[in-house]
Amino acid sequence: MDRAKFFAGARTSLFGGRLSQNQVNGMDAILDAWEAMPFDSRWLAYMLATTYHESDNTMCSIAENLNYSAAGLLSTFPKYFNAAQAAAYAREPQRIANRAYANRMGNGDEASGDGWRYRGRGLVQITGHDNYEKYGIADDPDKALDPHRAVEILFDGMVNGRFTGRKLADYFSAAATDWTGARQIINGTDRAGDIALYARKFAAMVEAAR
Repeated sequence: MDRAKFFAGARTSLFGGRLSQNQVNGMDAILDAWEAMPFDSRWLAYMLATTYHESDNTMCSIAENLNYSAAGLLSTFPKYFNAAQAAAYAREPQRIANRAYANRMGNGDEASGDGWRYRGRGLVQITGHDNYEKYGIADDPDKALDPHRAVEILFDGMVNGRFTGRKLADYFSAAATDWTGARQIINGTDRAGDIALYARKFAAMVEAAR
């Protein structure tokens, strides 16, 4: 791949005309892993798009912020907060995580602190005790922030279907190209249309640079 051409396309198409060194380094790590085990370029494009969304465009490992306003809580976690609760928990990320992620994904109850301990981290924001346990880092969840480990988790989870049971081959094959449905590999239909748009742009960059 002509990386200079790829980054020129990315800079113009998705990054507002400017790329930081951290963004370049993050994408380089994903491209390096792909070139070491090349597969369908649509898979690569969808992984890049997922990283773009989940990392808040940084293309680097990050930890989930969770610093929501009351309105943000009602919009993002309507199952877990009513209006009064949202007002009481607003702008308290640790308390928000402990309530929103309690009693699911292998986490204990709100008082256990598991929600905050196993909040989203990495390039794909793995969340919950069970996902951390899959990768042997439940005892040290910050390892999900390690750049090398984060790329390994991204590839394994999306190629092998370790996050939701859905994998890239289910949506991109000789018979199918489903940019929108592929969101189910990570998180149901949340922002599926936006990520599909990013993926198509990344796919065009990859093809232009080959």
